[in-house]
Amino acid sequence: MTMTSNDKRPLGLQAIDREIARQNADAVVSFEGNAEQAKTVVASLRRTGRLLLLGMGGSHAVNRAVEPLYRGLGIETIAVTLSEQLGMPLPIVGRTVLVTSQSGESAEVLRWFAETGGTRDTFGLTLEGTSFLARSAPSLVGAGGTELAFAATRSLTVSFALHLAILAVLGTDPAPALAAIKAPAEVDIEPALSAFGGVGAVVTSGRRLQGLAEALALGLTELSRRPCFSLEGGQLRHGPMEMLGPEIGVVLFRGQDATADLVTATAVSAVETGAPVVIFDSSGMVPVEGATMLGFEPADGLAAILAMLPVAQRFMIAFAESRVENAGTPVRSTKITRSE
Repeated sequence: MTMTSNDKRPLGLQAIDREIARQNADAVVSFEGNAEQAKTVVASLRRTGRLLLLGMGGSHAVNRAVEPLYRGLGIETIAVTLSEQLGMPLPIVGRTVLVTSQSGESAEVLRWFAETGGTRDTFGLTLEGTSFLARSAPSLVGAGGTELAFAATRSLTVSFALHLAILAVLGTDPAPALAAIKAPAEVDIEPALSAFGGVGAVVTSGRRLQGLAEALALGLTELSRRPCFSLEGGQLRHGPMEMLGPEIGVVLFRGQDATADLVTATAVSAVETGAPVVIFDSSGMVPVEGATMLGFEPADGLAAILAMLPVAQRFMIAFAESRVENAGTPVRSTKITRSE
């Protein structure tokens, strides 16, 4: 299963290609250019000790991915969709609030600021320095401007780099994650595509890497227009294993962390159902028999995320291209969601 030549490639995918081609360089510039603003956010975090991460779509997936990283540094952190926060709000006083929106213009962002006004501990994370969000709160701004292609690719990578700037001030060594950005892993996705040749729906799952699983599920759904959703590893165990079989593809993310054995156990059980299982693996553990392994250097946290992400992007694009003639061109959605 191979991609079509560029002259026959859907325009939507060509636009995604352009975003991906620049994402690593933009991510490095974003990390380096936001060091001072990151210090301001960290000063707030050290004062409050609590972090509320707000976003929608791919921005929420980023928040879910970094949520355990801030918790691991002793910061009480929760990621909530902006839509949920608008309807069933958590208190924002006494918390550092980080609102993430790549465009800085989505409907929920506008309404949240209109209703709350933000606080002195509210910050933005965006790709657009002239956006409503950047004008409404001190913001970390990613390099390269607004992402134009439909599915989130560059915006995810740059957003992770902006979080890396914050985490570095908090004491996390950024070197492994930066190395993953600067020297992308060369991993063959063809075995995974072949394994998924007959699937009609996909479920992605992880434990500490669950946010990355959610980002992939969103991109798969948007591009392939097939049912693709994500369940945290424990939640997948509690009943939904019933759906698994040869027509349901399973993608698992296993890092070098304390949850790796749990991901392994889920993979073994999923293989036993007859479902095709693909594992993005940076655990350093032995392969799971019967699963298709996409192997990476042992890593955890943002180093694992940033190593796996570009390979996951290539996988979701190729999966969609094999199923949809005009993959990458939305038929029911828009890049910036301006209505609730």
